[in-house]
Amino acid sequence: MPSSFGLSSLFLALFLIHGVSSSSSTKTKTNAPTKIGQGYRLIAAEETPDGGLVGHLQVKKKNNIYGSDIPNLQLFVKHETEDRLRVHITDADRQRWEVPYNLLPREQPPVTKQTITRSRKNPNPITVSEYSGSELTFSYVSDPFGFAVKRKSDGQVLFNTSSEESDPFGDLVFKDQYLEISTRLPKDASLYGLGENTQPHGIKLYPNDPYTLYTTDVSAINLNTDLYGSHPVYMDLRNVGGKAYAHGVLLLNSNGMDVFYRGNSLTYKVIGGVFDFYFFSGPSPLTVVDQYTSFIGRPAPMPYWSFGFHQCRWGYHNLSVVEDVVDSYKKAQIPLDVIWNDDDHMDGKKDFTLNPANYPRPKLLAFLDKIHSIGMKYIVIIDPGIAVNSSYGVYQRGIANDVFIKWDNEPYLAQVWPGAVNFPDFLNPKTVSWWVDEIRRFHELVPVDGLWIDMNEISNFCSGKCTIPKGKQCPTGTGPGWICCLDCKNITNTRWDDPPYKINASGSQVPIGFKTIATSAVHYNGVLEYDAHSLYGFSQSIATHKGLQGLQGKRPFILSRSTYVGSGKYAAHWTGDNQGTWENLRYSISTMLNFGIFGVPMVGSDICGFYPQPTEELCNRWIEVGAFYPFSRDHANYYSPRQELYQWDSVAQSARNALGMRYKLLPYLYTLNYEAHISGAPIARPLFFSFPTYTECYGLSTQFLLGSSLMVSPVLEQGKSEVKALFPPGSWYSLFDMTQTIVSKGGRYVTLDAPLHVVNVHLYQNTILPMQQGGLLSKEARKTPFSLVVTFPAGESEGKAEGKLFLDDDELPEIKIGSQSSYIEFYATVSNGKVKLWSEVQEGKFALDNGWIVEKVTVLGLGGSGVASAVEIDGKPAAAGVSDVEVSSTEQIHVEGGGEDGGGTSVMVEVKGLSLLVGKSFTVSWNMGISN
Repeated sequence: MPSSFGLSSLFLALFLIHGVSSSSSTKTKTNAPTKIGQGYRLIAAEETPDGGLVGHLQVKKKNNIYGSDIPNLQLFVKHETEDRLRVHITDADRQRWEVPYNLLPREQPPVTKQTITRSRKNPNPITVSEYSGSELTFSYVSDPFGFAVKRKSDGQVLFNTSSEESDPFGDLVFKDQYLEISTRLPKDASLYGLGENTQPHGIKLYPNDPYTLYTTDVSAINLNTDLYGSHPVYMDLRNVGGKAYAHGVLLLNSNGMDVFYRGNSLTYKVIGGVFDFYFFSGPSPLTVVDQYTSFIGRPAPMPYWSFGFHQCRWGYHNLSVVEDVVDSYKKAQIPLDVIWNDDDHMDGKKDFTLNPANYPRPKLLAFLDKIHSIGMKYIVIIDPGIAVNSSYGVYQRGIANDVFIKWDNEPYLAQVWPGAVNFPDFLNPKTVSWWVDEIRRFHELVPVDGLWIDMNEISNFCSGKCTIPKGKQCPTGTGPGWICCLDCKNITNTRWDDPPYKINASGSQVPIGFKTIATSAVHYNGVLEYDAHSLYGFSQSIATHKGLQGLQGKRPFILSRSTYVGSGKYAAHWTGDNQGTWENLRYSISTMLNFGIFGVPMVGSDICGFYPQPTEELCNRWIEVGAFYPFSRDHANYYSPRQELYQWDSVAQSARNALGMRYKLLPYLYTLNYEAHISGAPIARPLFFSFPTYTECYGLSTQFLLGSSLMVSPVLEQGKSEVKALFPPGSWYSLFDMTQTIVSKGGRYVTLDAPLHVVNVHLYQNTILPMQQGGLLSKEARKTPFSLVVTFPAGESEGKAEGKLFLDDDELPEIKIGSQSSYIEFYATVSNGKVKLWSEVQEGKFALDNGWIVEKVTVLGLGGSGVASAVEIDGKPAAAGVSDVEVSSTEQIHVEGGGEDGGGTSVMVEVKGLSLLVGKSFTVSWNMGISN
């Protein structure tokens, strides 16, 4: 569904672009180093009984810029794990807002009144000191107070809040509604993260671009603007002497903030809360995400079917249209697993209802029986706004349970698609119980397979204090549904609605309550919307997850537009309202890769764009990228012409090709889903995750990896039939034509052929890739025999390869190795002309019960031009004429790329007719005979 800034987003885009450019004229002034205060002095510090460090900071000199300084601060430092350090700074005298500990579980800092009292009586200046853990060291300077975090293993300073005379920045500032802190950075550090925004320069943070974090319903077509999510975390990657070192920094704060990155420093300007920093030592990009997700919550396990292809549209006016879409995909022989409804199924756009005329329940249930019987799934949207309607049961029960956010002790009135609405307060335990019950009631009405939670930034078509107009219909039922028709007046008489420091909201410094809830509105226990605003989608995801998990004991699938730190534990994400343009196709890759770093690996963009209609060529190229998004969905707007993949013959051909490969790769994608859940590893990754020492790929945003070794190099420009792709050092094998090999000794760019229906996907050396035969449904594809693709360094006489496969009953809530799953590790070696492939199985019963077999093994990159002989299976010869095993050898061409790397050959050996049980360990070996 579109943003509340509506399909007038195109006009808004122009307004915001103007806003960004006009604010950019003041960017130099805004970005210049500030000197708002003279900082704080550390006057006492001591160890806590559990091994932490607590200190007392005193302001040096007060001023009234952005409000008065808080005079006394408490510093708490603790090495929470071997690779995680926490630095927490708050008001020493009064409790301040923090991200609720029940939403994001973590250790509570101590309350240390005795230390503070003692230090006030005996102020002793403290010299430079250090507090060391196993991998990180915290050091501090007492006056003005500053701290640094250093990694012990290599001595690198990861964070340093003390500026240098040559490049000064402001000291620590801590006021009620303005907090500021800065860190020095090496000029060659590459930074990633600080989202959600659409970054025109790619995944790498770009100096002097605005990075504002505050959840806002602004269309994703707007560049360098705070969008639907808030993720105040970044990864810092450095190359020192040819070695790569990465670390992560999280500022756990839900208030609005601007982050200014000037290349050699980073400054946070936050409008509330506390400084609660977490440092993750790395030192590889993968370990940073592992350490980060071990703290914020591991990504939710996704069901197998969710890795199939999804089709949605705002504007499937009745059930017969949906039925026709499903039939048309089948006729076109394009895979489809999940059909979606935007709000078309609803009665008057009200949550948890069915339109009795266009989606009559008996016919819908018959349709669902039909698609469920073959393994297809059905998902619908729900928005947080609950229609104010005395005859609407959901609203009645909400009022009875007192579940809504308040303003002046009354439910806060807003407007979204159904008209006047109230918003549930998911910080209230009673609201969560009510929401879980409404999901249960709806599931009894319609057995949906997942829920799509949208508009949860929160989006509001109006601003300020509103009332329902008397004597006129609102909404009118004609014209755009996103025009505010309530009677509203601005609320600017509180310091919450008009804070002293203006973050760069929506890229144009709009009031922070614009088109959302007034920030003086009140949640459960007196919590202000001012503080909790960016947590709304996160708290709704938790409640929705709880509601779905209780239904039939199945694994939940939730797609959320708004996200926060920890959202990946509960939900998938799509990148919101994009445009059907070549630029938006390119931007989708950067946003997808960022969310992998944020711990939300199940992510994708609306394929072919949400609006306006893409060109036929663009839709061809978009499905060739979107087929490899972790979450792959075509979604279009009410006002756009139809753009299902079968609408153009050429797009249907590209879809059959690209999605055909995706469905063969489902076992690999699902194994990556398992690895994401146990270690946080992103499904889609920037190339530097696998090649951290290869600096050429640090800013690369036009290619990506699935897992550690499958590289997608798409066409992203109009009119192109080739693509210039970067190949990091090593051997790469085309997945669509395994005879084509690229050997990149030192890393290089190669120009690849890419006619309209071709997408280049390459598999890296040292890999064993499990695949199946594909199909039009994941349920059917899952039943087909396996093949293994083994890659060695091309032409080398010695080599190793390995891979993994996770299989389970994907409807179970948990994903783990046990009686209802199987986990297989594959290994292969080539040495002295002998090739050996074997498996090691944990919990084989599940795979054996399903009868899965490996039917084919393909080994790439073997040396010489020989043929395979003396094939043995589990130590016994596979005699010709006795077994069904067939062996063939094909010469592989090393694609010319210029220079010394081009040319050469290697051999591909294919062994077919195998019947190796996946659930039982096996060994296959053969000799490579040398022929002239």
